[in-house]
Amino acid sequence: MSEQLPKAALYYFPTSVWCAPPLLALEEKGYGPDELDLKLVDIAKGENYAPSYLRLNPRATVPTLVVPLQKTLGPDIESRYKAIQDSKSIVEFLDKSRSTQSRTHTTSDAPAPSLSPATIAFSAVSTKLIDLLHSPAADPNALKYMNARTSDDLRGLAASERPKFVARRAALAQLLADNEQAKIRVSEKTRAFWEVKKVATEKFLDVYDEADTPEEKLDAKARERREVFLKDAADAWAHVRDVLTQLNQDLIGPYALGDQVSLADLHLAAWLARLVSLSGGTLADDGTTVIGKLEAHVGDGFTLVKDFSVAEARRRAGLTVTDPESNERCNRLAAFWDAVKERPSFKKVYKDGLH
Repeated sequence: MSEQLPKAALYYFPTSVWCAPPLLALEEKGYGPDELDLKLVDIAKGENYAPSYLRLNPRATVPTLVVPLQKTLGPDIESRYKAIQDSKSIVEFLDKSRSTQSRTHTTSDAPAPSLSPATIAFSAVSTKLIDLLHSPAADPNALKYMNARTSDDLRGLAASERPKFVARRAALAQLLADNEQAKIRVSEKTRAFWEVKKVATEKFLDVYDEADTPEEKLDAKARERREVFLKDAADAWAHVRDVLTQLNQDLIGPYALGDQVSLADLHLAAWLARLVSLSGGTLADDGTTVIGKLEAHVGDGFTLVKDFSVAEARRRAGLTVTDPESNERCNRLAAFWDAVKERPSFKKVYKDGLH
């Protein structure tokens, strides 16, 4: 029996927001469970800063897809690899690597629908949506770490996020100490990278550590830190208003480009799931409910235009329409949520709840 050819490996963390699009793509494209290795990188413990991972992804982010180069595939040739280091490129690669044009040796006989836009016009819409979702104004990780606009909010946020930041600081401190003691050897660039990340982590902990202290008992510096943090958090959520408005305007509905799932939907599903979670929404909520919670969380009377027929949205998504004659309207993000949360891919990736 010949040796087994090497497989691609997806380095990921289950609750990382941008790991969800590749995981959704694997399901939507019908990849078999044995066609790709899933390798856990526990970012809650700072494993993404380890030298071994930084060699794959110098930015220390997840996901990373490591694929063997085609011309080195063979039992008698040492395989070489390339690392794809962002979810946008990974999803595009997964889409192209299982298609009628690809030469991938797949073990799955599931359908492999194309997720790429079919026209230049649709491609432009898709690119615009994906770029918006990955823009600084829409950053779902920043929103998670800064999901507080009052001192009461901050106490709850610190209770959930502080342990992760403590573990991250400890991991970075250990790496720096090991390098200082020559237990490991890394470049000056890597050492400086660790220092920058440690300082950034400590800035959050400076605020989280004092979250249980009443404002009147904080010293001047601590009070200023809290005020700046809460202002920055309010600004971050204010920016989301514009992002949500733009998304609701650009979606064709019920999916990003109409009736069929495309690349943009995978990113939007992950991003929206994170914001819905931060706003108190659950998998059990329908689209109107979760977007209502999100609108309320954004605050200041924010609402999205409701210009899409509920019956039409459900029909186009292949869902049951209980009242075809209904004139009920919803916003396009609500229609998207109702459609995407019923997909088997979404149910599998979010089987343990939204994150």
